[in-house]
Amino acid sequence: MKKAIMNFLRDEEGVTAIEYGLIAALIALAIIVTVGLVGGQLDAVFERVRVALGGAAA
Repeated sequence: MKKAIMNFLRDEEGVTAIEYGLIAALIALAIIVTVGLVGGQLDAVFERVRVALGGAAA
């Protein structure tokens, strides 16, 4: 029984999976933040274009 517990404590596969999960979560968070920031700026650009074309379309 003691040997099984020691083997479990030395096993690093679970630790590696957790590390990969944390890395994936950080990458996802970075993508979400970036898309949010760029999306807001892109919305402002399209709004300016819409306003500029509003007079020409009428």
